Amino acid sequence: MDNEVREDILLTVDEVAEILRVPTSWVYGRTRERSKGRIPGFRLGKYWRFRQCEVLAWVESQREHIHVA
Repeated sequence: MDNEVREDILLTVDEVAEILRVPTSWVYGRTRERSKGRIPGFRLGKYWRFRQCEVLAWVESQREHIHVA
């Protein structure tokens, strides 16, 4: 995957997991409506899709909530 961020790029759960270096189960867990820190995404039938720019913005917003000891 190249480093270009385009608003029209849709990612799969596997691609999001690869970018974030987490298991796919972690990504699915963050798609649940009750999940704190829900990752932005939407369903196309039974499949989840994520806009690359929204995922990267979400990551940055999560960094703001990290408290350094």
